[in-house]
Amino acid sequence: MQTRPLFRDDFYLSTAEGVVTGLAEDGAILLDQTCFYATSGGQPGDSGFFERADGSRIDIAVARHGASKDIILHQPAEGAPRPEIGETLVLHIDWPRRYRLMRMHTACHLLSVVCPYPITGAAVGEEESRVDFDMTETIDRDTVTADLMRLVGENHPIYLQWITDEELVANPGIVKSKNVRPPVGLGRVSLVCIGKDAAIDSQPCGGTHVSETAEVGAIHIARIEKKGKENRRFRIRFGAPDAT
Repeated sequence: MQTRPLFRDDFYLSTAEGVVTGLAEDGAILLDQTCFYATSGGQPGDSGFFERADGSRIDIAVARHGASKDIILHQPAEGAPRPEIGETLVLHIDWPRRYRLMRMHTACHLLSVVCPYPITGAAVGEEESRVDFDMTETIDRDTVTADLMRLVGENHPIYLQWITDEELVANPGIVKSKNVRPPVGLGRVSLVCIGKDAAIDSQPCGGTHVSETAEVGAIHIARIEKKGKENRRFRIRFGAPDAT
């Protein structure tokens, strides 16, 4: 059964109601709709808890996709009770964790603006993220940090635009990732746009993001690692450079 992904239309939705529509063999819970982001595109899935009618809770370790992208499974923590089919639950994501991931994911997009090279890999974390670029150039990490903080300080708006699967296929140049293609098959694809009229950036992405660049806060490039002749790994961390 499909799950309506409420987070696709509202990144700041931290609680919602959902009805249990199925239980997987491993105990994962399927709902008719959810505000829990499922692990995808380098961004970890949400954790949190479900509140039952009697006030008790079902702790959720992570949300993940099922057999397809339109199925979202919520994996309970070990020892958590199982809900009943048809039961209505109040869903609560771990908001502080999600918000840090939103800020970090947006920081990765800003890095792709500062370093306009094909992306070969990425992973979003709560404390540190990494982005790998197909590049051979030597680049100074302090210069990259300064360019990132300039974009943060300019406080550009961030918003979504939607295109159809067909429009994405017809415009492959808008995809920055070299190895991972945006998921199609859901009918529409979200473009994360930065700046008025997407003047700073626009790229397909199904992750969650903040609404303006200032929300990212202080970030810096902790390290730039050489991972092969034509691959450089940038590690982004929160805080000022001297915080490390």
